[in-house]
Amino acid sequence: MLRFHTQVARVSLTAQQPLNNIARVTVQALAAVCGGTQSLHTNSYDEALGLPTEDSATVALRTQQIIAEESGVANVVDPLGGSHLVEMLTEEIYQQSKNKILEIEKMGGAMRAIEAAFQQKEIPESAWTHLTKVESGERKIVGVNHGVLEEEEMPPLLKPDPELGEKQKEKLGNIRNSRDNNSVEIALDAIRTASAGDDNLFPLVIDALRQNCTLGEIISAMKSEFGTYMAPSGF
Repeated sequence: MLRFHTQVARVSLTAQQPLNNIARVTVQALAAVCGGTQSLHTNSYDEALGLPTEDSATVALRTQQIIAEESGVANVVDPLGGSHLVEMLTEEIYQQSKNKILEIEKMGGAMRAIEAAFQQKEIPESAWTHLTKVESGERKIVGVNHGVLEEEEMPPLLKPDPELGEKQKEKLGNIRNSRDNNSVEIALDAIRTASAGDDNLFPLVIDALRQNCTLGEIISAMKSEFGTYMAPSGF
C-alpha cells in the first residue's frame, strides 16, 4: 500500500573531519533499512565540501552493499518489531505531526499557511534552534564542537572539467540546429495555452521533451502565464 524512498540526512554532514560522515551515513542508512525502506540513497562523505568524487561515491555504494549483504537486517521483514523504544518514538512523531497538521488546517489549509509565511518561518526557526544547541554545546557534533582536531588533512575534492560548460553549450547548439523548430513552437504554445486553463500539463511537457525542447524553454512557457512565485518572508 505504501512504498517509500529514503535519503540519509544530508544536513547532518559536516565539512570538518568529513570522513566522520561515513559513520553518520551508515547509521542513518541502517535505520532506514530497519524501518522498511524499499529504496535508499546514501550521501557521499565529502558532499558538505562539494560534488562527490568517484572514491567517495564508491564508499557510499559499498555502505549500502555491506548493510544489504553482511548485516542480515535486509533478510527480516521488521527487524525492530516489538521494540518499545521504536514504538514510543513512532507515536511521538505521529502526535507531533498530527498537531502540526491540525495547526495548518486551522489556518485554512496549506495554501493559506504559505501565504501567511507559516512554513517559511517554521523552517529557519528550526534551523536556528539546532544551531543554538550546537553552539552552546548542548548538542554535540563530533568534529565540530566535540573531538575537534587542531589540524586536519582534507580529502581530495572533485575538480570539474573547466571545458564542461563549453561542451554543453556546443551540445545544446547542435540540438537546437537539428530539431524541428516548428514542432518545438507548437509544443511550447500548447503548454502556454494549457497553463492559462485547467488542462493537465504533464502530457504536454512529455511531448515537448520529445520535440527536444529544453527545460528552460518549457519553464519559460509556463512562466509566461504563471509568472514567478515569490514566497513571503517569514520574518
